[in-house]
Amino acid sequence: MKRWHKSGVLLLLALLLTACAQTESAVAPQSAAAPIGSMALQYAEQFAVDYYDGGVSLVTVAGEERYLLVPDGAEAPEIADATVLRTPMDHLYLASSGAMDPFRQLGALDSVRFTSTTAADWSLAEVADALGTGEMLYAGKYRAPDYELLLSEGCSFAIENTMILHSPATREQLEALGIPTMVERSSYEAHPLGRMEWIKLYALLVGKEAEAEAFFTRQTAALDGILNGESTGKTVAFFYLNPNGYVNVRRPGDYLSKMIELAGGCYVPAELETEDNALSTMNMQLEAFYVSAKDADVLIYNSNIYPMDSVAQLIAANELFADFKAVQNGEVWATEQNLFQETSAVGGMIADFHAVLTGTAGDTLTYLRRLR
Repeated sequence: MKRWHKSGVLLLLALLLTACAQTESAVAPQSAAAPIGSMALQYAEQFAVDYYDGGVSLVTVAGEERYLLVPDGAEAPEIADATVLRTPMDHLYLASSGAMDPFRQLGALDSVRFTSTTAADWSLAEVADALGTGEMLYAGKYRAPDYELLLSEGCSFAIENTMILHSPATREQLEALGIPTMVERSSYEAHPLGRMEWIKLYALLVGKEAEAEAFFTRQTAALDGILNGESTGKTVAFFYLNPNGYVNVRRPGDYLSKMIELAGGCYVPAELETEDNALSTMNMQLEAFYVSAKDADVLIYNSNIYPMDSVAQLIAANELFADFKAVQNGEVWATEQNLFQETSAVGGMIADFHAVLTGTAGDTLTYLRRLR
């Protein structure tokens, strides 16, 4: 934490006392109650929502952490071990960049005040613009947030990704300062559409439940013909080259490899051993990747980390790529920068993969472009 002047410390203490007072008031239980219903979820398994009288919702994340969402003016029922949050919320701190797109799709970016990603690193134009105008503020990386800024600007809630689990002291400090914190676990969802269904949880925070339902229905309806269709039998490799000469690939069973399979493809390399950890990628020697993927029907290059602009550039990186079936047949694609930040548009991504596999794609799709 950076060193503060005496005036800054006094301001911090005053704000802390105010935040603590607000928290104590918010969590005071008014009456015991039983749920009157639950949210029907189609794919998501990492969160659940129970409904109570008065528009109150109890959100449970990963079967452990509980958040009681209470509309302004409503009484908070007596729920043990639940953090009480007054809704609709604003001045949110999204340390999880993957949570930003759902708020964008909901038309609720004005509820987000802070981000842990700089304007230069956002492919979402609306977010970069908001940072440029000061409507949204950069509040430091997830592991080293600007606590003074968060307090002085009235941060109401922090949404972290699972990286914060490696920096528990940061979460402890946020909560000690009166800033409730949630670790979103959409990346742990077994089904890719489960990740997208987290938009329903975020909608509860900002009073946009109808918008979330409409968005999710549109996305899933557009995939009816694809998800219910037969496999194309075509094999697909998704990878990038790192500067050390390794090939970075997705693990079989990762959400992205599952999206390829839902689109009608067969992900390769499929024979990789999966370790018991949460990592979604692994490095391979190029020679091993060559054996596994040289006959793949489609190559998709992940340009988000180390960009690739042409097939010639790929072959220049290693001449072995000239022997790949997909290179010879002109079926080499690269991701656009929005592939990973538009996290709620899983349906569109699957549709793009399907278009490539069925030969119905032009040179440019929403999330992919053909390399020439």
